[in-house]
Amino acid sequence: MLRFVVSPDGMLVHDIHMKLPGRGMWVTSQREMLEMALKKGLFSRSAKRVVKHDPDLPENVERSLAKRCLDLLGLGRKSGFVTTGFAKVEQSLKAGKAVALLAAYDGADDGRSKLRRLAKELPLIELFNIDELSKALGRDNAVHVCMIQSRLAEKFMAEVSKLAGFRNPGMQVEEPKSE
Repeated sequence: MLRFVVSPDGMLVHDIHMKLPGRGMWVTSQREMLEMALKKGLFSRSAKRVVKHDPDLPENVERSLAKRCLDLLGLGRKSGFVTTGFAKVEQSLKAGKAVALLAAYDGADDGRSKLRRLAKELPLIELFNIDELSKALGRDNAVHVCMIQSRLAEKFMAEVSKLAGFRNPGMQVEEPKSE
């Protein structure tokens, strides 16, 4: 779910960190649902006042969700909870350390399918391209990535499930189970 609040000047604001003051209005994390709520004026009805919004709000929400996910990936790399590169990801999968497998959607299918076989029931996240992953991880040509079990991985999976509603509505992302 996505939280929105109304600013003092009557503008609709996406509360990505869920900490802004004011009465929150919640929408399912899907582009179609947000567009429908905007089109039907549901935010104004819920707030019981006229609510203005940026015409590019759905695109801005998608960008902010993607940035949040990629920032968490970068933080995971710095803290040692993210593994990159085909061989290292393969090793993590074989050792049973990984809780999620990420593959650039514009990467080669053969590498993705090989790792997918090793990943078995782990979530496969294909929401980012090579450039996005490379920039977030500070590496050249980042195609294969895995997350190691951590609180950061749980946070990342929660955020990625929101982004999946915008970029790939059919994708089901399960959060890793805490042990």
